[in-house]
Amino acid sequence: MEKVTLNVVGMSCGHCVKAIEGSVGELSGVSNVKVHLESGKVDVEYSPTKVSLDKIKETIDDQGYDVN
Repeated sequence: MEKVTLNVVGMSCGHCVKAIEGSVGELSGVSNVKVHLESGKVDVEYSPTKVSLDKIKETIDDQGYDVN
């Protein structure tokens, strides 16, 4: 498993947390997702043999947020 912390712009409320944790958490290979609303960061624990970091970023982007 690998752990990464992503900087995500545009998160502002509980809906944002649920949207990101729900969509990324459903990806095969992702074992843990934690959104830190105050700091604009998202911690993701995933298996790189099952899902790419680009796919995780794309999933967050598809929810309407920008990943830096």
